[in-house]
Amino acid sequence: MCGRFQLSVKGKQISERFNIDVFDELYRPSYNCAPSQKLPVITNEDSGKLSFLKWGLIPFWSKDPKVGFRNINTRAETIVEKPSFKQAFQKRRCLIPSNGFYEWKKDTNKTPYRIFLKNDDLYAMAGIWETWKDAEERETHTFSIITTAAIPTISNIHHRMPVILAPEDEHKWLHESDKDILQNLLVPYTFGTIESYPVSKKVNFPKNNNPEIAMEDLGGQQLLF
Repeated sequence: MCGRFQLSVKGKQISERFNIDVFDELYRPSYNCAPSQKLPVITNEDSGKLSFLKWGLIPFWSKDPKVGFRNINTRAETIVEKPSFKQAFQKRRCLIPSNGFYEWKKDTNKTPYRIFLKNDDLYAMAGIWETWKDAEERETHTFSIITTAAIPTISNIHHRMPVILAPEDEHKWLHESDKDILQNLLVPYTFGTIESYPVSKKVNFPKNNNPEIAMEDLGGQQLLF
């Protein structure tokens, strides 16, 4: 799964990497992006700028918005079958920019790790989004990160990971309509090097949101990567 991620770069870097408008009065870097927060994504409906959606997908037909807490992730293997996700997969897709995500190793200490691309490059995770309306017709825009099997280099930390798209596939994910082509994009990461290191358990708490939580934790001594 993917339960936390990082987007801690300047808005200019996002703008240049994805060729979109990023307004500094709206965008704030974050070292600890957490479920239920409004976070920056790029939707297929408005792909020229960052949009801010709540993390935790609420299907448009749901009667209970609390279902979003269960839908922070969507499994690539069943996305075309599950009622909560299949319509969004067909019509409402998004990119989630990131420069690192966190996973907790299932050891006795539940050690958190930061996982990132070599050179700390920006990348896009594949996602889907929805618009949900309450009884007063007030809209809530939400998203979910699609996950797949972890690659061998990080499978000792966790057996799942977000779908990281190749840069040349990002436009396809947003604008392609062929279901088979889209499904073929939802595969484990293969086009570069992924690295990882343990971090402080301070990342467990969303209120902790500063460079310190992304530092390497070596026996209580933290080193900035």
